[in-house]
Amino acid sequence: MERADALADPSVLDAEDVARGVGADLERGLTAKEAARRLAEDGPNELRAAPRPPVWRRILAQFDDPLIYLLMGAIVVALVAWVIEGRAGWPVDAVVILIVVSLNGLLGYLQAAKAENAVAALARMTAVTSAVMRDGHPLRTPSAELVRGDLLLLSEGDAVGADARLISAASLRVQEASLTGESEAVLKDAATLRQPAAIGDRRDMVFKGTTVVRGGGRAVVTATGTDSQIGAIAELLKATAPKPTPLEREISHLGRMLGLAVIVICVVVAGTVLVSSEIHSAHDVITILLLAVSLAVAAVPEGLPATLTVVLALGVQRMAKRNAIVKELSSVETLGSASVIASDKTGTLTRSEMTIERVITASGSARITGVGYAPIGRLEQGDETRAAMARQEQIVVLSGGSLAGDADLRQSDDGAWEIEGEPTEAAFLVAERKLGLTDWRRGRFARVALIPFTSERKMMSTIEIDREHADERVIIAKGAPDVLLERCTRLRVGAEVVALDGAWKARLLADVDGLSDAALRPLAVAYRPLDPGELPQALEELESDLIYGGAVGMIDPPRAEAASAIHEAHRAGVRVIMITGDHPRTAARIAADLGIVSAGSPVLTGPELDAFDDEDFAKAARETSVYARVAPVHKLRIVAALQANGDVVAMTGDGVNDAPALKAADIGVAMGVNGTEATKEAAKMVLADDNFATIVAAVTEGRAIYDNIRKCLRYLLSSNMGEVLTVFFGVVGAALIGLQGAAGYGGLALPLLATQLLWINLLTDSGPALALGVDPATDDVMARKPRRPRERIIDASMWAEILLTGAAVAIVTLLTIDIYLPGGLIEGSRDLANARTAGFTTLVLAQLFNCFASRSEASSAFAHLFVNRWLWGAIVLSAALQVAVVHVPFLNLAMGTAPLTLDQWLVCIGLASVVLWFSEARKLARFTLSRSVLAQQPPRPA
Repeated sequence: MERADALADPSVLDAEDVARGVGADLERGLTAKEAARRLAEDGPNELRAAPRPPVWRRILAQFDDPLIYLLMGAIVVALVAWVIEGRAGWPVDAVVILIVVSLNGLLGYLQAAKAENAVAALARMTAVTSAVMRDGHPLRTPSAELVRGDLLLLSEGDAVGADARLISAASLRVQEASLTGESEAVLKDAATLRQPAAIGDRRDMVFKGTTVVRGGGRAVVTATGTDSQIGAIAELLKATAPKPTPLEREISHLGRMLGLAVIVICVVVAGTVLVSSEIHSAHDVITILLLAVSLAVAAVPEGLPATLTVVLALGVQRMAKRNAIVKELSSVETLGSASVIASDKTGTLTRSEMTIERVITASGSARITGVGYAPIGRLEQGDETRAAMARQEQIVVLSGGSLAGDADLRQSDDGAWEIEGEPTEAAFLVAERKLGLTDWRRGRFARVALIPFTSERKMMSTIEIDREHADERVIIAKGAPDVLLERCTRLRVGAEVVALDGAWKARLLADVDGLSDAALRPLAVAYRPLDPGELPQALEELESDLIYGGAVGMIDPPRAEAASAIHEAHRAGVRVIMITGDHPRTAARIAADLGIVSAGSPVLTGPELDAFDDEDFAKAARETSVYARVAPVHKLRIVAALQANGDVVAMTGDGVNDAPALKAADIGVAMGVNGTEATKEAAKMVLADDNFATIVAAVTEGRAIYDNIRKCLRYLLSSNMGEVLTVFFGVVGAALIGLQGAAGYGGLALPLLATQLLWINLLTDSGPALALGVDPATDDVMARKPRRPRERIIDASMWAEILLTGAAVAIVTLLTIDIYLPGGLIEGSRDLANARTAGFTTLVLAQLFNCFASRSEASSAFAHLFVNRWLWGAIVLSAALQVAVVHVPFLNLAMGTAPLTLDQWLVCIGLASVVLWFSEARKLARFTLSRSVLAQQPPRPA
């Protein structure tokens, strides 16, 4: 506690005092042994995650479902019936139900574990390392293993692994936007602060989760893990309770509804039997109890929980292959329901590769083609008559801009071009290489000194030796055009240098304004040969009497794939919103180039949003799609306004301050490459490539998954409805089909046994249902509008389809039984076991035919008939297992079946196929009706 108090604010303590407080060695760093001891004492340098439930608890969680509760009740009833009967033999019904429930739970657990492993793999993939001094030697170690007292070695491009007090700093600039929201990199200094300051003003500190963009330094670690500033913010997120996804709410509603329906059906049927039958013995009561079990088994799609889990898990795996890592299975479908995607700009919609697009000098403007860091492109002169003069000026600008910078451009072994340093500085290196100037510039100039950039001067300079001019020294400056022009007295025109008068200055400033109007970021370059011996005490004094070379306009180019992805999103009725901290003109141009809005559309800024009341803000959220210069609090408010408008919102982010908005969104999307740990923790999905097109691909996948879930539900519920109606009408109408008195015991005989119903569900609810879950899209999923949040996954139309299909299944099943039983509507000559087996087989085959009918609500089952090999495999396997149940003796005994003749098999197949033909007729009628309605509508005016 004493140490913690002493280091409550290391920024106001001298570096030596901080080092003593944490037991650090500022020369050799910690020993490996001491670092290991501290790591064991303090724990890993990670944000505190919720304790992972033990395996047994995660397995039990798979049984926390209303449908599973119903099956547990069926097990109890079956056991009671077995006890009443004198415990003769094994309680087959109870055992079979228990096996089915256990298999479902195990399958759900395994699939959930797969999803967790995918997220863990992403964490390993994006884990950062830090350079530290240990035992007097520099080494790189995983940032999770940093401890208090470690000596950090900071250099350009490093992610700061822990909160640390600077010991030394050389032109050190750190990007702290992820922590403070400030877009400009902060210049750091090891000098002790005189008084406490806000986090963004603690210049002698570096913080976990930030990035070094320039320079280097050394720092001693003062806080790790949740003791860090980023850890404190992450802890606040735990107070925000996550909302259930639309799918979770819908399945919960469906489970409650099915549970209520099962209870009602069991009570009605059991009551009907009690009223209409004479009860002579306890055996009759047991038969009625078994009937209740049969109805419960028939009504509950035992495979639904496991099927949904597998369908979602397979969707997770497919998304992972497309660089979208989904942390929660139930979140997979949410993207398919998204009506708004709110995205940041840099790196997501753009390439995060600054590119020089224009060069403006005294002789005119030129365009440089090509985007990104690959030096592929050429210079296109605007005025060919002045091309020779302009070329000399452009060489000064591009080679000068390359000299006045610290970035590096290199080609990796795989041929990709990479940079180290600030993207704006790298842009000069790329443009210079496109013009073939790099080798010439490197051979001619050698750096002598550096005058680093400061926010006060808004420029940086280098002093170079010019080997082609007798080792003459020259100062080269790069910075904001208006700042440089104030320090310039002369102008480069071709190979000459002329006086920079007021007319020239006004023209050059107008050219720079033109760059800004085109949403290009302007930077200017100036230079001056130094007089021999000219070297003042303060090098900044040399930055005067400069020769203006010209300016460049650069931009972070849009991703080529983002434009097509946005078009696809709009086609799907998904609105795309850009939210950025960049300049409004830049935001407007990028948004127009990508097709988010048309040119000239309004852009709202953070200050403008602050001036809105709630009503105006809600209107802006509905109508405006581009926001610039916004703070994280604005993102949170925009999300809330969109959700209040009934939208399902997907929100992207990468900084810690984005985390609350990501958590509040229906699905938060974190950046896997540049995102912070807190952001990934708050998000439900992580982009492994930080690419907007991946989000739209995930939306497409989410919609396909939603369609497949509907296919599974349509198939499972219509099939189970067929079983329920078979049992219900088989009991109520027993006299009509010859079941009355077929087995004695008060004249009560069941059309199907409980074990047969369980077999049907195990056979048809598993393989075929899972195969439907991976069915390729049979319709154009991106050609329709997003579904409304309150829209039921099973709407009235689908319920009608389920009831009609279930009725068709029940009719052909009971008709099959009637054909072979004596009496009833059709006189037969077979015994109950044979007739029941025939009905049992017809019901199984009808459900297999129903697989094809359930693949689409509107398209024919014969469209894309052979695209799903898994479905064909599941159907063939299910049919083969049914043949075994009918013809293998020991299975006859377990399932109460009897062998069928070839003629009977043909009858069963023929009657079962009626379900498919009935579905085709219904779809054709719907198609014909919809065409008729469209034909009667008046044409739209041109």
